[in-house]
Amino acid sequence: MDPTADSRLAPWRARWSLTPDGPAFATPSSVLQPVTSEGRAAYLKLATVAEEAAGGRVLRWWNGRGAAPVLAAEGDALVLERATGSGDLAALAASGPDGDDAATRILCRAALRLHAVTDRPRPHVLVGLPRWFAELFEHAQAHPHAHGGMFARAAATARGLLAAPEGDVVLHGDIHHGNVLDFADDGWLAIDPKHIHGDPAFDFANILCNPSAEVALAPGRFERTVAVIAAETGIPERRMLRWALAWAGLSAAWSERSAGDGSNAVGVGLRAMRALDARDG
Repeated sequence: MDPTADSRLAPWRARWSLTPDGPAFATPSSVLQPVTSEGRAAYLKLATVAEEAAGGRVLRWWNGRGAAPVLAAEGDALVLERATGSGDLAALAASGPDGDDAATRILCRAALRLHAVTDRPRPHVLVGLPRWFAELFEHAQAHPHAHGGMFARAAATARGLLAAPEGDVVLHGDIHHGNVLDFADDGWLAIDPKHIHGDPAFDFANILCNPSAEVALAPGRFERTVAVIAAETGIPERRMLRWALAWAGLSAAWSERSAGDGSNAVGVGLRAMRALDARDG
């Protein structure tokens, strides 16, 4: 057990009469502990950075519709229902093309369900996609020729997409195989959203970079998954390719600017460039 994490969560456990169900632990953005709340499996979560706290407010706003239910919340702390189903989308995707396609469909349907929530005033913490892409624009200006010009082209593509959005919804912002979990009888629900709004197509691009380099960069996988996303969402394949390039550039820029490994996103971005060139001839 992390004693510091445990002590930070102790007042919240007492406030909500929670029973520990495992050790407390810290991540770079939160302090968490598995607990039970009136017999229900849950996580107690205290956000420790502003972005994570904002995501928690978006999670509360969805109110269990497509996202994990929030059982209690105050300030930057919340009690989140814990997924207890046995399904694992990363394992499903790694099982072969049929499993990978099935996982993609589940992810698409989970995102669409979130996008459909429109019956209440939006959370005040949301920011627009143009602000979200700022680091790509800065990185592309500094490294216009990197990776065969991928950053420059991703930035130009992103500017075009942001100038002509096809819809404006509350986005999850980080849809991938580890953020949509099996909640047994309640189905597949999302966790850990960001705090952004904009074109719905943005939320599907990250699927193409996940769940691992081995899956994402497998021969034929990129083209096949774009087709599955298009079929599930109604987004034209060419537009999805453009969003894939924009997102891959942003993801790779984030990685490189933090000294991380952006090779997976770069690989997806290069595939998107080639696919667009082949279509536009």
